[in-house]
Amino acid sequence: MESSTNTCNNGRCLDHYHAQDPIFVDDASRPRSEARPVEQPVEQRRTSPERLVSNSSGSHEAGTKDVEKPQDINTVSGRNSDDHGFRRIILNFTPSWFIINMSTGVVSILLHQLPYNGNGLRIISIIFFVLNLALFILFTFISCLRYLSYPQIFKLVLRHPHQSLFLATFPVGFATIVNMVVLVCAPAWGHGMATLAWVLWWIVSVLAITTCFHLTFVIMSNRRSELGEMTALYFIPIVAVVIAATTGGLVAGALPNRNHQLWTLVISYVFWGIGTPLSWIILTLYFLRMTICEPLKREIIVSLLLPIGPLGLSGFSIIELGKLAKELFPATQTLPHVDNAGDVFYIAGFLMGLILWGFGLVWFIIAVIMITISGGFPFNMGWWGFIFPVGVFTLLTITIGEELESRFFKVLSCVLTGACVIMWLGLAAATVQRSITGEMFFAPCLGTNLFQKAREKKTAWSGSKTDAV
Repeated sequence: MESSTNTCNNGRCLDHYHAQDPIFVDDASRPRSEARPVEQPVEQRRTSPERLVSNSSGSHEAGTKDVEKPQDINTVSGRNSDDHGFRRIILNFTPSWFIINMSTGVVSILLHQLPYNGNGLRIISIIFFVLNLALFILFTFISCLRYLSYPQIFKLVLRHPHQSLFLATFPVGFATIVNMVVLVCAPAWGHGMATLAWVLWWIVSVLAITTCFHLTFVIMSNRRSELGEMTALYFIPIVAVVIAATTGGLVAGALPNRNHQLWTLVISYVFWGIGTPLSWIILTLYFLRMTICEPLKREIIVSLLLPIGPLGLSGFSIIELGKLAKELFPATQTLPHVDNAGDVFYIAGFLMGLILWGFGLVWFIIAVIMITISGGFPFNMGWWGFIFPVGVFTLLTITIGEELESRFFKVLSCVLTGACVIMWLGLAAATVQRSITGEMFFAPCLGTNLFQKAREKKTAWSGSKTDAV
């Protein structure tokens, strides 16, 4: 047999092993029946740096990981893992905390835009706005401390398959603050606040485009072997671009300069064109994942509501942009060769918004049913994902009700707003309680869970005490 192996010159021969190909290297002393290797799937033979994690013990499991193993907390911090206090909070403060800003911001906008509104609700809306601003500053400050104190953590976050997607929550939460600056501060304090909102909108736009392009590249390059590994978190970077378009429409309407208004409107349409089709692609893949793969785990079942976010936000955005185009195009002589170009943009935008509202309604009902029949599920930061998708869907409902002057849409928007406020109050209470106990501070990219570690330590101590007795 060895002679046949040595005389064969066919590099693709299925009956022999060739020393020049390391895949087929084997011990010649072993019988051929034992030496034939079992062909592995292509995904398991790849050894790219992202998939291959070195293991000093030589374990065969090291090369089968999709992503790098979570870094040990001692390796990252360079300190004893028994440290406590604010330093531990900084180390485990993940980007997902900015979901709270997204939810608080959309609640403040809802209370301000309600069709049946009064001074009391507007005051509550401003309170939510101030609270959201304070939380955003606090979360940004803690995040800066985290990445300045532990610079290597930022690389771990960028490489993490899920935590990296939460980076887009920063521009989304920031955009909700800019929207309230336009709605509250600009009417009260004049064009100076409108100009400030315009500058902030440019910052939001740069952050949104950067996160969308980068994270879309990460999603495409960080290949998964199974469709079941896909999550609804893929929508978050896309929402960042769509909300930049929405904010651009609101900001443009408050600017005093017509040219600035026009360019902001055009760029906002471009942002809408970037984010909305991408959301449809992701939604198609996610629907396929839900139909052919196993159901979602209880811990992430709340993510079923996330697809409503880009649908509702895209509809609300395109209607607001159409309303501005209807007013702005005749004044700036935009598209002069088309009669009533602004009206065309407005009608097309409203029609698109109505279609997206219907599609969002179907997904909303299905998501509520699936979450209800799933039974109980543990509380985590993902619960804050309830509010923002429902909130932007409610904003679309409010806008349709205003344009149609429909009592049905107006009443429905009030009901949905009340549900968002109740959910916010419940989640805020649970988050504060679990933050005090340390339960909320969990960094998946580091493999650390302070509450779990404390509980295990307490259990181990109780067990040792029982054994001693």
